[in-house]
Amino acid sequence: MTTRQTTVDREHATAIAVEARGLVKTFGDNRAVDGVDLTIPSGCVYALLGPNGAGKTTIINMLTTLLKPDGGDAKVFGHDVVRETQVVRQLISVTGQSAAVDERLSATENLTIFGLLLGLSRSEAGKRAGELLQEFGLQDAAKRTLEKFSGGMRRRLDLASSLIVQAPLIFLDEPTTGLDPRTRVQMWESIRRLVSSGSTILLTTQYLDEADQLADRVAVIDHGRVVAEGTPRELKAAVGKATLNLRLANEEDAAGAMAAVQEVLGVKASTPEAMLVTAPMADPDRVTDLLVALRSERIRLAAVSVQDPTLDEVFMALTGDESKGGKPQ
Repeated sequence: MTTRQTTVDREHATAIAVEARGLVKTFGDNRAVDGVDLTIPSGCVYALLGPNGAGKTTIINMLTTLLKPDGGDAKVFGHDVVRETQVVRQLISVTGQSAAVDERLSATENLTIFGLLLGLSRSEAGKRAGELLQEFGLQDAAKRTLEKFSGGMRRRLDLASSLIVQAPLIFLDEPTTGLDPRTRVQMWESIRRLVSSGSTILLTTQYLDEADQLADRVAVIDHGRVVAEGTPRELKAAVGKATLNLRLANEEDAAGAMAAVQEVLGVKASTPEAMLVTAPMADPDRVTDLLVALRSERIRLAAVSVQDPTLDEVFMALTGDESKGGKPQ
């Protein structure tokens, strides 16, 4: 067993993986992170969501010792990210948008080199490379150079390269961006296996359904602050027990339908599509009253449905109009 593995095994028993208090980071006049508090239990998937420029990447860079906070403090398994940088780096693994791989080498050769750099013997590195290629469905492409890899294959290899030695805390920065649906599901299964085998995952994603599928807890970041935190179920409950969807027969009735929703239900509606009006609902029984009001206004509907809220609606409710047109990251 290597020194790194001994440290990892000992520290992984700590109940809290990440604890941050009042984290601040400024770039000139821009306060990119403005007093962020986070508590991430070990053994879970924790997702950071927020619009472009919200401060998520800066938070991760501070937690992974790549940036020094201008204020506040953060600990990884009880170790300060500023004063105990080397210990923290032994306890984490980071998968960014791409890994520093050599396009001219094969998948096996790349993973073996990563293993050697991390202190494994040549035989251990080769064995681990084979295990990871099997785990991520790349065994048939083991001897193929990366120049011939598809985007999805490259993304799986990026994740595999960060798991040569499985760390207690793994940072995944948009791990499924650009993948086809089947490969995304395969990656989700791999992430779940990492947690079941003892790791904690801190995930950023531009897919809200991904956070809904994977995350045990979610923090929504906006303008450098945590604007909401909790389980996906708790965050959904915060915007209403249900969501009303009104599919209009005529596009010109949208304004009238939104006004009726405001008057009858007392909530603000939105129009995510030209002929669709949606609104949060605390009391689904009031749908009947709304339908009566819409009929009296001669507003015709093509369809009506009431469903549980989604994280998309949570995100829009918490981050406001400035997030429209941008991808949460």
